[in-house]
Amino acid sequence: MRDDGRMYAQREDDAASSAGASAADFESVSETTAAPAHQHRRVTSFRSRRSSLSTGQQSTWDRRWPELGKVAQSEDGEPAPLIDTAAWFGRTAPVVLEIGSGTGISTLAMAQEEPHLDVIAVEVYRKGMAQLLGGVDRAGLTNVRFVRGDGVDVLEHMIAPESLTAVRVFFPDPWPKARHHKRRLLQAETVALISSRLKPGGILHAATDHADYAVQIAEVGDAEPTLKRTSVDADLPISVQRPTTKYEARGMRMGSPITELIWEKPE
Repeated sequence: MRDDGRMYAQREDDAASSAGASAADFESVSETTAAPAHQHRRVTSFRSRRSSLSTGQQSTWDRRWPELGKVAQSEDGEPAPLIDTAAWFGRTAPVVLEIGSGTGISTLAMAQEEPHLDVIAVEVYRKGMAQLLGGVDRAGLTNVRFVRGDGVDVLEHMIAPESLTAVRVFFPDPWPKARHHKRRLLQAETVALISSRLKPGGILHAATDHADYAVQIAEVGDAEPTLKRTSVDADLPISVQRPTTKYEARGMRMGSPITELIWEKPE
């Protein structure tokens, strides 16, 4: 999963700034995640790391997380139940799932611009999620909720079929080495799963600054029979205009073009 803009650049910044962090705090994830006996073991798309929260972040977390947050798996590995979005948000509204919200720069800005949408931000890393939680708290937003865990687990167990208006995946980890491509999030199976959770007319919006990954995402998205490629100029149920994060801007200055990829699930 990603942090806003260039996720791998964000990780380097986090590693440099995390007080008291050691090399052991930033470890590669194991090759597969544990799964019940009746399921296939799945290669993960994120890297495991630990990080501490500041005193202020911890205070906000303790105060707001019980209301706004959920975890994708219990401590004993059991998946969380299906989310009742109307009960959780206290209203019935179109729901957007953002997989890999990172530090939440895009999530926060877009949620402020689209108060009629309910946003579920999914992220593995607690520190990035705490930053977004703090932003939501300061802004007084009521249309953002949080799930900490793997995006595929969330899609499989916590999201009902044909319940989402959109899924956003901005700057997922490109896993640039060829031997790691199997760890990329947007594989054919995941795109099919995403489509199954979209309502008819729903949108999958992906963005990447990695040219090779852009090609792969385009191929698997175009090959998914339940989706049809569309454009930023189409009449869509959500905004596809993202704010430019500092990491994204830095990548663009270094010559990394941004590829936006949008599919619609036909009605």
